[in-house]
Amino acid sequence: MVLGDPLTGKLIVVIDDDTFVLEGMCGVLRRWGCAVVAAESETVARARLTALAQKPDLIISDYRLANGESGIDAIEGLRRALGAAIPAFLISGDTAPERLREAAASGYQLLHKPVPLMRLR
Repeated sequence: MVLGDPLTGKLIVVIDDDTFVLEGMCGVLRRWGCAVVAAESETVARARLTALAQKPDLIISDYRLANGESGIDAIEGLRRALGAAIPAFLISGDTAPERLREAAASGYQLLHKPVPLMRLR
């Protein structure tokens, strides 16, 4: 019996205010067979998910977003809006001790940029 790739067909939301990072992450996920909703903010992600009328299988968010928004807030906002505890994790290039403490306190796993592809997978 041959098992298919468990990522194939999964809907993943990626939130990052850096266009190059967002495009790169989405490109990798699409090559792995995922459907991707790319957004610069939680508000944009919510609008795109509403248009799809589908809940994502995973949320990946940058820790620090534009206009003082945090990835923690973005993830929690999407979870509330969708009424589901969707699996999620944070990515960040910020290694300041206070950021690490905040991420740990949130309960979300934090991966540091650049994220090795096999670790992301």
